[in-house]
Amino acid sequence: MRKILRTTELNSKQVLRETGLTPSQLIFMQMLADEQEQTAGHVAARMGITQATTTALLQKLETMGMVQRRKGEQDRRQVWLSLTPEGRKALAIAPDGAHAQFHSEFMALQDWEQAMLIASLERVAAMLGNHDEGVAAVLDCVDVLSER
Repeated sequence: MRKILRTTELNSKQVLRETGLTPSQLIFMQMLADEQEQTAGHVAARMGITQATTTALLQKLETMGMVQRRKGEQDRRQVWLSLTPEGRKALAIAPDGAHAQFHSEFMALQDWEQAMLIASLERVAAMLGNHDEGVAAVLDCVDVLSER
């Protein structure tokens, strides 16, 4: 566990040093880069985070000039998010994070290996007292398995 924590810590520092972004901010922006415009709720659901966390990430990214909001034309209550040119530049220089490396390696595993790894990690999380379903990983492995 110490190796996992150390690797993610070092990766976080590298991402911050090279882009000025935290890994969560970077992943949020990568989600926005996948499509033209998205709502905050859509991004929150894809990342497996709460609306409050999404709001905090969005406010910080907007202040940094990485993300912009646009009111919906048909429904003014709806807010659409997109990357700014500055946000696209930051993504272009961002190193592949530990999350991206894990995702790539994970997808290369056999289905049974993925299932075993998920079960093991869920067990470790339970042993550490993580019983809060609201504390979801950015990579929702159940969705990954169902996509295959």
